[in-house]
Amino acid sequence: MTGVLNPVERTALLTAALRAAETQREDRLYEDPYAARLAGDIGPELLAEVRAATFPPDRPRSLPSTPDYNAIRTRFFDDFLHEAAQDPAMTQIVLAPSGMDSRAYRMRWPAHLRYFEIDRPAVLEFKADRLQGVAPQVAHRTVAVDLTSDDWESRLVDAGYDPALPATWLLEGLLYYIPEPDTHRMLERVAAISSPGSRIAADLVNAAALTLPHMRGLLDVFAGWGCPWLFGSDEPEALFDRYGFEVVATQPGEPGADFGRWPDPVPPRDVKDVRRVFFVHGRRR
Repeated sequence: MTGVLNPVERTALLTAALRAAETQREDRLYEDPYAARLAGDIGPELLAEVRAATFPPDRPRSLPSTPDYNAIRTRFFDDFLHEAAQDPAMTQIVLAPSGMDSRAYRMRWPAHLRYFEIDRPAVLEFKADRLQGVAPQVAHRTVAVDLTSDDWESRLVDAGYDPALPATWLLEGLLYYIPEPDTHRMLERVAAISSPGSRIAADLVNAAALTLPHMRGLLDVFAGWGCPWLFGSDEPEALFDRYGFEVVATQPGEPGADFGRWPDPVPPRDVKDVRRVFFVHGRRR
């Protein structure tokens, strides 16, 4: 069924393959028992391409370590969602898009939660096929709609989402791939249906990560797949603040986003012309 997934959606298979590989490590940061079946045959092939670009045999690594980055990102957002779910007043979690994420199945959740996954019908059908016989660990609702459509908010509400109640949003692996105007529109739309106190988390790169010559090896891989990186921001706090979210942007390797796994130096924020990734997390004012 991978033929029905568009190029950006196929990167979800890469993420699943990375999570499957992490699960096999003795020093793993989490365990995802469903990642391998979600990755299928295509995910490991995509991962092999990334590994070849990231860890060349004939010279030192100059690109960020995708396996370590993905492990840290997954664990960071696991912890973010787990913490949010412990709040009795937090009754809604929304993954937009959901891709091949299995947190609804592999993590334990409080009984008061409703857990929504938004993605295109082809993605949700592929995922359901791969997870046949596996029950979610939470009151789980899928919303089969493209996030570029004009009515995804109403479709989410029809599935049981209540805009009057706080929600926790995770926009994981999304903002790299959409143009800047679409990023602004996405944040505007999420803010419009998020009550005060709602939480949000997302990952994004800085602008230099899209243009630095030494990033070309990784950028070319994604561009070759038909899903180039299109957006980065040097001021993620200001970006989210514009839409009413007070956030902190944490870089991998900083306290709370290291877990003993980030292999590279973390440059101070005032250093120019270096690649950065941000884990943005905070609340709606």
